[in-house]
Amino acid sequence: MMKKNKSKSTPVPTDAAEYVISARNIVKSFYVGTPNELEILHGMTFNVPRGEFVSIVGQSGSGKSTLMNIIGALDRPTSGEYFLDGVDVSKANDKELSQIRNKQIGFVFQTFNLIARTSALKNIELPMLYGGIPARERRERAKELLEIVEMSERAGHMPNELSGGQKQRIAIARAMANDPAIILADEPTGALDSKTGRLVMDLFHKLHREQGKTIVLITHNNELAEETDRIITISDGNIIGDTGNRRAGGDGSGTV
Repeated sequence: MMKKNKSKSTPVPTDAAEYVISARNIVKSFYVGTPNELEILHGMTFNVPRGEFVSIVGQSGSGKSTLMNIIGALDRPTSGEYFLDGVDVSKANDKELSQIRNKQIGFVFQTFNLIARTSALKNIELPMLYGGIPARERRERAKELLEIVEMSERAGHMPNELSGGQKQRIAIARAMANDPAIILADEPTGALDSKTGRLVMDLFHKLHREQGKTIVLITHNNELAEETDRIITISDGNIIGDTGNRRAGGDGSGTV
């Protein structure tokens, strides 16, 4: 059983501890030349309960990529608080952010981001290698994940020997390597044809249904978003809609 190493954090407010993600008044600004400042996110507040499959929807320029970077601990908010599985990410230093990304977040990107000269099995092992997991344990875990995504027969194949859908399944297996708090998927079907994209979405549903994974899907595709438990819609750096957990009989108010 792999242990999770959490970074040090400030005390977690009681209600924030109830959620795997708790974002409060998140503001993100960029300096575009002194003294000019461009505010991209304007005080976003939302919570994500453990085990929810939520989509964040917005058109180009809506701020969803900026929000994704904050959720994924790739960037810090300018102000506000962001708790991920009890860790105050907004106050983490660079070393702590790196640990959070490795242990707490499983990334799935549109372009797969597999290491070209490394086999499918080794690609899946990589997050565990960075996490200090012993070789035998990470190899066994990688083999288990290959079975889950139905890619065991491709363990020794290089990425250039795999189709787009196969690459994405390997990427999903890699995302689960350290049993993260969330799987963060950024336009995961964007580079795939509709049939292959369907297979990838079915795999996400399987992980959500059978393993209770918390999945955050970043997308501009409303049809994909409609498949998730909840849709958070953003525009011009603001949340303009939140359906709540529809499959749990939510009242549409979400957990904002």
